[in-house]
Amino acid sequence: MQIANRVLPPGAKPTTEPMKWLPQMPLAERDRRWRLIRGKMTEAGVDALIVLGTDIFWGMGTANNQYLFHLEASPASDGLFPMEGQPVVWMGAPQLTWPFHSGLSVQQWCTDVRTRGGMAAIADEIRARGLDRSRLGLVGYASTIQTTPVYLKGDLLTLEKLLPQAQFVDSAQMLQDARLVKSEDEISMLRRAAGVAEKTLQAMIDTARPGVTEAAVYGEMIKTHIANGGEPSFFILLGSGPVEHPSEELWSLLHGGLGPKVPTMRPLNVGDMVIAEWHTKFGGYRCHTECSVYLGKKAPKQLLRIWDVSLECLQASQTALRAGNTLGAAWREIRAPAERASRLRPDEGDRARLGASGAWPALSHGQRAAQRVGPRERGVARAQRPHGHRRFEWRHDGRRPRCGRFQRDLSHDRRAQGARR
Repeated sequence: MQIANRVLPPGAKPTTEPMKWLPQMPLAERDRRWRLIRGKMTEAGVDALIVLGTDIFWGMGTANNQYLFHLEASPASDGLFPMEGQPVVWMGAPQLTWPFHSGLSVQQWCTDVRTRGGMAAIADEIRARGLDRSRLGLVGYASTIQTTPVYLKGDLLTLEKLLPQAQFVDSAQMLQDARLVKSEDEISMLRRAAGVAEKTLQAMIDTARPGVTEAAVYGEMIKTHIANGGEPSFFILLGSGPVEHPSEELWSLLHGGLGPKVPTMRPLNVGDMVIAEWHTKFGGYRCHTECSVYLGKKAPKQLLRIWDVSLECLQASQTALRAGNTLGAAWREIRAPAERASRLRPDEGDRARLGASGAWPALSHGQRAAQRVGPRERGVARAQRPHGHRRFEWRHDGRRPRCGRFQRDLSHDRRAQGARR
């Protein structure tokens, strides 16, 4: 093989050293997934899946690629998964795939990894396998949030033009259904993601001090996440502001803010609340965490009450999100503590100081967070369990925050796991 006028030594192979330092799923897990998906393909009468991944929605658009091939890349990666034979993965530009494709050094699931060549390369491979008159399933980005599968229109039109005799069907739900039920290997990876989330939470607590900027807190969280094995496609929403402020001045303190205008260079002050949501991504698996930190010796009683009710909602989710229960019923069970608390309405001044009007806003925030937690994040309650710090007091006892049981209590029923990764 000749590369750039140089001949590679006979028998030269890509190094496997990076695999030792990256999360790996065993081949048995690969075989389980491939059997599962091929069974679903048989039921649907699909001869091959065309998996089109992009870095939409903080990188979640390549989750199906990661699930099937143990490979994904930004800004896009594609794959062909046939009913019979080995799959093909296309990712990376030509300058990134010499003298060999780096995708061969980071996983052992797929041996045919090629430079991305667009729809033309996929169509050529389909014709070479004699599948150009077959029923082909298209797999794009979809989730429990984005229920309509997302594709690039130009890609679909090009495939139809290049393969006029093929029948294309939407198979995104097929992958979504498969990913809803987590294996033991997947739950183990989620626990490891929770370990990184735990460290990221502690970085937020340790960094959020008066005089430190929002940007510094944000940066330390990202640094901690990546330095502990998290992937750089990191979802984080962060915001801050004074809990006590003039009633005619509204602050957004119900949820972390959207980038790129967050974080700001605003210094934090005593009396501020820092609120954040982040999705740790480890080995393709995400652990969703939400946490608020108050800067001061004693948190206002309203915040302590919000904490208590939010914790009740989170605890309710641990029994509500069970196999056999409907989402509607689970929603009502999780909402119940907030509904009960909302009947004890605070005065209008308290609502205004927290930054919004209408119903008790932060109770709504806490309840909504609990709805999105589920058994997968059962440990978040333990991670946020009140143990306080000198400048961060969440509950009444004033002890230091501790996250020691975060990983061990991550899941109690794999059938109720979310597919969001």
